[in-house]
Amino acid sequence: MRAWESNIRKVVPYVPGEQPKGDRLIKLNTNENPYPPAPGVAEALKHMDIDRFRKYPDPAASDLVHALAEYYGVGDDQVFVGVGSDDVIAMSFLTFFNSDKPVLFPDVSYSFYKVWADLFAIPYETPALDEQFCIRPEDYYRENGGVIFPNPNAPTGLLLSLENVEDIIRHNQDVVVIVDEAYIDFGGKSALELTAKYENLLVVQTFSKSRSMAGMRIGFAIGHPDLIKALNDVKYSYNSYTMNMPSLILGTETVKDDAYFRETVQKIIDTREWSKTRLTELGFTFPDSMSNFIFASHNRVPAKELFEALKQQQIYVRYFDQPRLSNYLRISIGTREEMEALFAFLEKYLAE
Repeated sequence: MRAWESNIRKVVPYVPGEQPKGDRLIKLNTNENPYPPAPGVAEALKHMDIDRFRKYPDPAASDLVHALAEYYGVGDDQVFVGVGSDDVIAMSFLTFFNSDKPVLFPDVSYSFYKVWADLFAIPYETPALDEQFCIRPEDYYRENGGVIFPNPNAPTGLLLSLENVEDIIRHNQDVVVIVDEAYIDFGGKSALELTAKYENLLVVQTFSKSRSMAGMRIGFAIGHPDLIKALNDVKYSYNSYTMNMPSLILGTETVKDDAYFRETVQKIIDTREWSKTRLTELGFTFPDSMSNFIFASHNRVPAKELFEALKQQQIYVRYFDQPRLSNYLRISIGTREEMEALFAFLEKYLAE
């Protein structure tokens, strides 16, 4: 080994979902929204003054922060914006999880949590979900250096009730509790209302799922002004200009069109519920998802075999070769037409 190699930080990186190339495929593997962004986004893009791009963007993301604050009924000083919720959560790990005590998050949850903890040398423990993949609030009563969990959970799609979310927060008022609500708009009740009651609660959401803006990389956090100031202090010490100008402009336009947002979310919910029926008819079982995906296992055919067969047909879903997950497929909810094509192939394949 060369001498300098001993100083390289060794990490096991997060593995994102495959981004296949081509037009003649059905992409149901990364939980993207199958519908385009709000019409106002296209209009804003068409009229964007590209001469502005020679200047730095607003480091405070003031217009987008204000739009989000108005939409959610909070103060501007309660909103933090980042390059997708991944950036927001990574910044939160760096800012708030600064203890010798372990951070707690579920053993089956967003796999990036372990990556950030390892990267920032943060100790952590992973309480196991129960046999039905549910979070047990009492597992988070122990002493810790912080708590984070997705709600609905990923990759299971299961929703923890707001009462149980508050139970976890109530038992952890000496540390920061982060609720990762990437999928909350697809049927859950947000913990945002609890930020007025608990100064240690940070709620994180994203534009990537319900707002059809995964390609623009916009995420945000809402919490007590002291939490937001701490996040900004770390951000400005790391990278003042995290958000690019088009994302700020187009993200602000997205927030303005609430009717379109609700319409597309409802279409996804309707397709999800119909898809549950079709999957059951085909012999699949799954947790009762309240997200924009279904985590399904077939009663006869292994998930890995189905994953490969679907891929041969240019139908992409997500497979996790991990303990407890290896016989499940995570299937993103696409358009009705995309889901019909998926089920037509599965019906034929499973009949052979």
